[in-house]
Amino acid sequence: MTEIRDWQEMKDMSARLLLERTGEDVAAWNQRVHREGFTSEQTLRAWLARLGVTGYAQSLLVMEQFGYPGFLLASAEELIDGQYADRPQLRPIFDAVITAAAAIGNVIIQARKTYVSLVTPRRTFARVQPTTKNRIDLGLRLAGQKPFGRLQPSKIHESMPLQISLASSDEVDAEVLDWLQQAYDQNS
Repeated sequence: MTEIRDWQEMKDMSARLLLERTGEDVAAWNQRVHREGFTSEQTLRAWLARLGVTGYAQSLLVMEQFGYPGFLLASAEELIDGQYADRPQLRPIFDAVITAAAAIGNVIIQARKTYVSLVTPRRTFARVQPTTKNRIDLGLRLAGQKPFGRLQPSKIHESMPLQISLASSDEVDAEVLDWLQQAYDQNS
């Protein structure tokens, strides 16, 4: 089973945190913020921090007041389409990686503005990122594995110490599938 997520889950989680930590929901906080008449993000953040509203809950209320970035309002498909708008030749590689990942287990696909995370029910095990106009990098969370062959040190994210660079969908081969499976298994 494959589930595709966008930012809505993060927004919902932030709203739950706000309610759990303060006893008031987003609508009640929006009323309070509106009554105060904040004109800058900095003063709103300082006020919220004094009231103990920090982290994701604070960011949610700031965006409620001053607007959400476009990528937070986009659907998962819109985010993915945006990543490949100026490099359509890479989309078949992305699609091959997603198809391969979907076949290995219960994979959640989290679309972000510049990359897609592949997540087990426990945590992220891989990241797919169109790094250049000519390649996609597949970052892998593989503990204890040393780079060799196609498996190289990653620059994608500190949680993804290794990566495989892919320049065509043909390169999403048995070796890539094996590394994906190992990363999935280690992080499940």
